[in-house]
Amino acid sequence: MNVRELLLGGLAGWTGIGLAGVVISLARQERERVRKGLMWLVAVWVVYLTVVVGVSIAQPQRVVALGQSQCFGVMCFAVTGAEEVPQFVGKNAVKDGSRLVRVTVRVRNTSRKTSERERRIRAYLLDGQGRRWAESSGVSGNPLNRQVAAGQEMISEPMFKVPADATELRLQLTRGRWQPGALVIGDADAPWHRPTVVMLGR
Repeated sequence: MNVRELLLGGLAGWTGIGLAGVVISLARQERERVRKGLMWLVAVWVVYLTVVVGVSIAQPQRVVALGQSQCFGVMCFAVTGAEEVPQFVGKNAVKDGSRLVRVTVRVRNTSRKTSERERRIRAYLLDGQGRRWAESSGVSGNPLNRQVAAGQEMISEPMFKVPADATELRLQLTRGRWQPGALVIGDADAPWHRPTVVMLGR
């Protein structure tokens, strides 16, 4: 856990204590103390969230190289390559010109003791026009969130159906906006933060 995560944890703990104090004051009908307590809670959270958004806007987009790991806790993900699946060129290509792109991701559990998984991890394919596609269901292999034994790794190969005109493809790994980590200052999933991507060279 880094300093920014500790800051959020401390703020959450302080908020819990503050709310308990507000409830006690409310039970005692101490309306002025309730008002001041709520004002402090709101003011501190407004300042904190302003910092979160401000840092997100100010930070440049991070581009990760092929083979370089992105770690979420003890689980690390490294994109090692991408290729177009030739078998997909056929009936579907005639109908809509779509292509199926397979991305190879090495998933490693850096823990020395227990099997782990990153349950919230998701992969999206983006292109130079800012379009985004989720994994194609039913055709991918090992899921990115599969459990991996301590100190071991596996290969996941998510597949994405993209239009024929999709170029400058890049992969985004994310845990989504609706999770506690999105409130960490500077986190890649924080509001208005540019997505961290891996350029696929396609």
